[in-house]
Amino acid sequence: MATSSIDVDQLLANLKTVATGIIQQDVTTIQGYSERQLAAMAQQAKWIAAASLTGELSSDMRDFFLNTLKDSAVNFANTLKGLVVITVEKVWNALVGALWTAIGNAIGIPLQLPGGGTAGGTTA
Repeated sequence: MATSSIDVDQLLANLKTVATGIIQQDVTTIQGYSERQLAAMAQQAKWIAAASLTGELSSDMRDFFLNTLKDSAVNFANTLKGLVVITVEKVWNALVGALWTAIGNAIGIPLQLPGGGTAGGTTA
């Protein structure tokens, strides 16, 4: 026995709002992290070049610092990959929660969310 129907336009608006909010917040966080890390790598590249030109670095030491810079770039990329995966998971969880809540409210029964917890449904 349905207690109400789902307003698809309103649900779509809610889904967009939830997803956009998470993405905007996480992109801001990722952007700040990226700016700091990229600036540090650029500064390190500048130092390696300058020290190489002045003879301050031997070729062995230059190779050492280049490997360190390469490792920094790999770690940066892996961290970004992890942050993006977390963002996608947060969006998925929020969308499923909103959808399950809308369905639960429409049918008057709290629904079990994937992974636990309940969403929606009225108790009378």
